[in-house]
Amino acid sequence: MGYSETAYAKINLALHVRRRREDGYHELETLFAFVDDGDRLTARHADEDKITVSGEFAGALDNPFDNILAHTLTNFPRGEGWHVHLEKNLPVAAGLGGGSADAGALIRMIAEAQSVPTDVMARAAALGADVPACIWSDTRIGTGTGTELAKVENDLKGMAVLLVNPRKPVPTGPVFKAWSESGGEDLGPMPTGSARQIALEGRNDLEQPAVSICPEIAGVLESLNGTDPWLARMSGSGATCFALYEETEHRDRAAKAIADLQPGWWQMSGVLR
Repeated sequence: MGYSETAYAKINLALHVRRRREDGYHELETLFAFVDDGDRLTARHADEDKITVSGEFAGALDNPFDNILAHTLTNFPRGEGWHVHLEKNLPVAAGLGGGSADAGALIRMIAEAQSVPTDVMARAAALGADVPACIWSDTRIGTGTGTELAKVENDLKGMAVLLVNPRKPVPTGPVFKAWSESGGEDLGPMPTGSARQIALEGRNDLEQPAVSICPEIAGVLESLNGTDPWLARMSGSGATCFALYEETEHRDRAAKAIADLQPGWWQMSGVLR
């Protein structure tokens, strides 16, 4: 029997960094949302666990036997081996939670095949702070390190979205370090209300620290804002930025305009789940 899932691209509609914790992590308030496209995973039963990778960004995964998918297979025993194939369509170190989304998709497949442990969310959080949200892959508020999830009125479902990345990997650690070195100031809590209200009134506190590391992000945001979106912002710790549009036709015109201007930039179009 085979299984298949999409690892939906994660974006942070808002990301407020409140403080650096004593354990070295950061206290966050974020609004997770997911695009209806991303990496693709398939799995089938095998004599032993095996991971294969294809796709545009397969080369960015140096060791498929020591990545988050391998750790997920270890953390969720199945009683028999699985051959997991990953079609890597999302750029790596891009603020899209690609690895976490892959893990979330694999956990969903395991849950389809068998029961999962009652501590599934704790096991998921041990794999990465975004993994619990990526299991659900719907719009939710995340607090703590992002692992404490709460539902929110999702009045952005179906909103057209365009993702753009300048093909520059931006690891998360240096961005948080730049935030701390720039003063690490708490600029206040994330607003309350529906997803639309939070996104419009919120911010991404990692945007400027990420721009200091990868100046191309500023160019991406300028290009997206030039298409007159409902909202444009950087996702996560970068370098991917997103723009939201009320109409898919508007998004498609924006995608073409940016592709004509910067044909080397990576793009993905979709709608919010």
